Amino acid sequence: MPELPEVEGVVQALKPEVEGRTIKQVQLSEIIRFSYDEGKQCIVKQAEPDAFEMALSQMTITKIERRAKYIFFHLMKEDVSYVLVSHLGMTGAWFIVNTPDEINEEKFKKHIHATFQMADGGYLIYSDIRRFGELRFLTKIEDHAPLTKMAPEPFDEIACDYFIAKSMLPKYEKKAVKEVIMDGQVISGCGNIYATEALFAQKIHPARKMNRISEKRKRALFEAIVDVLRQSIDAGGSTISDYRNINGEAGSMQNRLQMYGKKLCPVCGTGTSQMTIGGRTSVYCPNCQH
Repeated sequence: MPELPEVEGVVQALKPEVEGRTIKQVQLSEIIRFSYDEGKQCIVKQAEPDAFEMALSQMTITKIERRAKYIFFHLMKEDVSYVLVSHLGMTGAWFIVNTPDEINEEKFKKHIHATFQMADGGYLIYSDIRRFGELRFLTKIEDHAPLTKMAPEPFDEIACDYFIAKSMLPKYEKKAVKEVIMDGQVISGCGNIYATEALFAQKIHPARKMNRISEKRKRALFEAIVDVLRQSIDAGGSTISDYRNINGEAGSMQNRLQMYGKKLCPVCGTGTSQMTIGGRTSVYCPNCQH
C-alpha cells in the first residue's frame, strides 16, 4: 500500500501538470456503476455515479496537496469550493496522458476506473488494479469525519509531542508499538514499510508495549520515522508490487530498505522473524530488536 512518501511523490508530480486546469467531463467504469447498482461502493464513495460525473464536469483544479496518505484535489466551480479526496488503496495510480492508450503497462490500462477529460486536451486517469482505492467528492473536508481525526503531519513542529502524548493514553499505552505508530490518529502517514524500518533503526521489537518504552526512546523512534520518510521522499518512494508515480514512474527506496522484506539482518546476519501485528506482517531481527 502506498505510504506517505509514495503519495507525496504522486502529488508533486501532479501539481505542475494539473493545477489550474479545468475538467471537461468525467467517465466512470462499468465496474463502478455495477457496484453501485448492487448496493456497494467500489472506489467512488458516497455518490451515485451519474451525479459524481455531472458534479465534477467544468470543475477547475485550483490546488493539489497531500495530507497523510490522502490526495486532496481542491476544486472550484462558479466561485464555490469543493474537494475531491483520493486514497490510492493498495494499487491505485494516476496518469496524465494525451490518450488512454499511452498508459504503457497493460495491467493499469485494463483497470481504468475514472477518466477525467481536460478542457484543454488530454486526460487525467485513475487506474486501480485491486479496486481498494477511494474517490470522495466533498463540499468540505469535515463532511468525512475520519479526515478530521488525522494526526499532525510528521514534519510539523508539534508532531513529536503529539505522538508522545497520544502514546500515553489508556487506548494506546498497552498496545504494541508497531500498531501504534501505524495508527493515523497517532502519527500521520506511517505505514508498514516505514514503521518496520524505523523500529529496526532504533532496535525496538515491534511487539514491545508502548508503556515499556521510555520517552527518550519514543522521541528517538519518532525522529527515525521522520528520517526514513524524508529519505523515501527523496528517493521517489518504494516501488513494491504495483505502486507507481504518475505515468508509471517507479521509486527507488526499496533498494535502501534495511529490514522490510529481508530474510537476513544486515547488521548481525541472523535470520529475520515474522509476526502479525495490527493485521500486518511485521519483519524484525530477533537478535538486534528487543
